[in-house]
Amino acid sequence: MRRQLVLACLALGCAERPLAPRPVAATAAAHAPRPPAAAASASGKLAYPPTRVDAVRETLHGVRVEDPYRWLENGEAPEVQAWAEAQDRFARERLDALPLTAELRRRFAELYYVAEREPPFRVGSRYFWSERDASQEKDVVRFRQGKDGEARTVLDPNTWSSDGSTSLGAWSVSRDGNTIAYQVRKNAADEAALHFIDVGTGRQLPDVLEGAKYSWQLGWSLDDRSVYYTWVPPPGAVPTAERPGHAEIRKHRLGTDPAKDAVIWQKTGDPTTFANVSSSLDADPYLFYEVRHGWVSRDVWFLDLRDPKARWKELIRGKPANYYPFSYRGRIYVVSDEGAPRGRVFRVDPARPARERWLELVPEHPTRTLQWAQALGKKLVLTYLDDVKTRLEVRALDGRFERTVELPGIGTATLSGHPDDDDATLAFTTFTRPSQHFRTSVAKGGLALEYQVDVPFDPRPYLVEQLFARSKDGTRVPAFVVSARDAPRDGTRPLLLYGYGGFGDMLTPMFWGSIVPWLEHGGSAAFANLRGGAEYGEAWHQGGMLHRKQNSIDDFHAVAEALIAAGYAQKQRLAIRGDSNGGLLVGAALVQRPELYRAVLCGVPLLDMLRYDRFGSGQTWIEEYGTASNAADFPFLFALSPYHHVNAGTRYPSVILLSATDDDRVDPLHARKFAAMLQARSTGGPVLLRIESKAGHGGGDTIRSLVEQRAQAFAFLMDEVGMRQRN
Repeated sequence: MRRQLVLACLALGCAERPLAPRPVAATAAAHAPRPPAAAASASGKLAYPPTRVDAVRETLHGVRVEDPYRWLENGEAPEVQAWAEAQDRFARERLDALPLTAELRRRFAELYYVAEREPPFRVGSRYFWSERDASQEKDVVRFRQGKDGEARTVLDPNTWSSDGSTSLGAWSVSRDGNTIAYQVRKNAADEAALHFIDVGTGRQLPDVLEGAKYSWQLGWSLDDRSVYYTWVPPPGAVPTAERPGHAEIRKHRLGTDPAKDAVIWQKTGDPTTFANVSSSLDADPYLFYEVRHGWVSRDVWFLDLRDPKARWKELIRGKPANYYPFSYRGRIYVVSDEGAPRGRVFRVDPARPARERWLELVPEHPTRTLQWAQALGKKLVLTYLDDVKTRLEVRALDGRFERTVELPGIGTATLSGHPDDDDATLAFTTFTRPSQHFRTSVAKGGLALEYQVDVPFDPRPYLVEQLFARSKDGTRVPAFVVSARDAPRDGTRPLLLYGYGGFGDMLTPMFWGSIVPWLEHGGSAAFANLRGGAEYGEAWHQGGMLHRKQNSIDDFHAVAEALIAAGYAQKQRLAIRGDSNGGLLVGAALVQRPELYRAVLCGVPLLDMLRYDRFGSGQTWIEEYGTASNAADFPFLFALSPYHHVNAGTRYPSVILLSATDDDRVDPLHARKFAAMLQARSTGGPVLLRIESKAGHGGGDTIRSLVEQRAQAFAFLMDEVGMRQRN
């Protein structure tokens, strides 16, 4: 598969970047959690900024629904902006006053200001990669001529704005390695324009393509002078929620007027779908056009670029399955879950692409989940998950098994390189080991360490274990636990539990810099592999979506209870964290089982599930969640929606909500409305709303903003579960 992009997440949110830590041996945390320590009113509640309450009620499918904070949906209203500024100021004042904030600010700076890079990949005679040195705020794109050429920087977003508010999104190298197309984003939002640069000279080309919000993937013509991209109308031209339905695939010839770009394919107006276009990394002539129906099915067409008169041919359409095509040496390969929830691989003759003529090369494995297949070193390389741990296989192009790739341990591994080159890079990481790059031969194997994140870190004090819980319906749910080897299993140590469980996202072992201070202060961390993800294939995904979404939350509760039963935690020392779709997860968890959790970190969340599809990119998630406008979906969404189940007089956990002013994926209205509801009705711990300015769904896009956010958020969690400053 073409390694052409550094991708933004196609679903709601991304996993945390695997930054390197410098932990030391864990210390015991003997202190009990203390009551919330913040200024309170005479009634005992915090003196939050005042919030207006409206008597908004409506009847949906025969059910009376209250929405007292609907006025907070309008982020452009001066009253809402003033309210949000007051909430953010209120939160930051209290977060800065916490005992651990200053210490964590220093520690996270040590952890995140480290040099790191991605494995290089070859295009033509050049090698490209992204990297960041220890003093930089953002990753840069670099290249070298040949294997041993001098490294040069071609894209440096650190220089694009004085305040760091202009960001680099996805980028794609032309087939000859001479041109890079790249997204430029303001305030780290998804909204983007495509720019172009000449690699050799560093000269910026005059072409600027607006409307490139969804151009995560691109296709290049065989002569590298034209690019195929996904275009959507500018903001305001059509209702925001409907923009994806107006997406087009366009062809731009470099040096021409973008207003005259040819429309290659136009969607039908359905905003629940994505459209994208891609081509191979090498000289293979096929261009692929895909229409994605949520995260459950895809239609695919292809075009032979050698023939200027060629027309799009249908590869697959109308099947309730996912298809992921790539081409190599004149053949098309397809990874699919059609009739095989754990995945299989087909080969297709482009001259006879009818489905009945497809040849199955690799059948579904009975227990392993196929993550991906790609052409490397004139072979097929398959990446599997075996109980959420990576297994790599090398096969001949006809699918015959040749060998299993040796890994340096149990963790997450990826193999990358050029389809024709035997030399490849194995990237490997675990929960206790930052990314390492090993040079290897696709055909013969062998591992030679080539690069690793250079920080003083000794993983020996820590142990990674895998635990299995039983969910409400009896389903076996895995989770990884990271703790000190000498930690007693008596429930005295704080535990941080993370989950996501949606959009087929696979939560595999990787290094999370954010948990290092937590471990260093004597805590343990756990990562739950919930239904809604795809760790066990498409059936696992569909088991936690639409009317079965409650399974994800039930799985999360089950993992929490299993951790408590195993002595890793107790309720008063259990904190939970989730972002984006994971914010929905922890929001639902805290309102459904408020007695089970002590503190909650809820980042850029979805929380009003009756109106989510009216804002941001919401309509593209209807296939995953359903819509309240559908009578069949409504009862499930209403039962799930955290905002609608905050009951007055209930002692809810302490909550910190993280939001961003320019989040155009999940509208900040969710965090605003939920914060207002909890502040008004909860009799439990504090509810703080921290809002990052000039930031999008993934945050502020600089290390300094990441450090500040992590320091304040984790100081809150750690204070709530009784962690103290280290001696």
